[in-house]
Amino acid sequence: MVADEGSTVYLVDDDECVRVSFTRLLSTVGYVVRSYASAEDFLSHHDPAIPGCAVVDLSLPGMDGLGIQQTLVSSQVNRPIIFVTGHGDIPTSVRAMKAGAVDFLTKPVEASVLLSAVVHALDRDLETRREGERKQSIEKRLASLTPRERQVLAHVTAGRLNKQIAGDLGTVEKTIKVHRARMMRKIGVRTVADLVRLVASVDPAVDAPGLALGPTTALPSLAVEDADGRDSRDRG
Repeated sequence: MVADEGSTVYLVDDDECVRVSFTRLLSTVGYVVRSYASAEDFLSHHDPAIPGCAVVDLSLPGMDGLGIQQTLVSSQVNRPIIFVTGHGDIPTSVRAMKAGAVDFLTKPVEASVLLSAVVHALDRDLETRREGERKQSIEKRLASLTPRERQVLAHVTAGRLNKQIAGDLGTVEKTIKVHRARMMRKIGVRTVADLVRLVASVDPAVDAPGLALGPTTALPSLAVEDADGRDSRDRG
């Protein structure tokens, strides 16, 4: 088993023996381990930008493991957490899992079980970060649109044709085709179906003010026009 380059495991446990044992095991396979004896110490040093996961003891002095999880969730930090405990119960484990925990392990934890859980947690972290980067890329492309291109975008994703958009915006069809082609090029799509799927994958209220994508949007009818706005129904 080989650790991903740059992978960090945050270890939070008030038992020094556990911290030493887990640190030795995780370091052996190449992970960078940062260990803490309390939730407060961990949270004061935690860097959400660093890829990795957290192995957290459920019972800690002061704030417990669930408190750490809630603090991270409240701060919109998607740090995958593996809980370990010597006396867990089903309701607590269910609560932790519902809040997004990757796994809930009972001490003493076998080395293979811990390593497997860490691999799973790191995979989730990587997937989450890739999705975040993808959304940031989409947001950046949407932000590059001019106000008029944003208006055209809203109309296009609503399934309206160039003639209809031109009428609504008080301009001519040829001008709408120019704005539409530039908008599609900036966003990096060629079909309206792809455009709708891409924009719907981010929060319209945040990333494209004024753009409303309803649940009844019909993709088949949207895919008629291409990036240049050519459509058999849109000629005249």
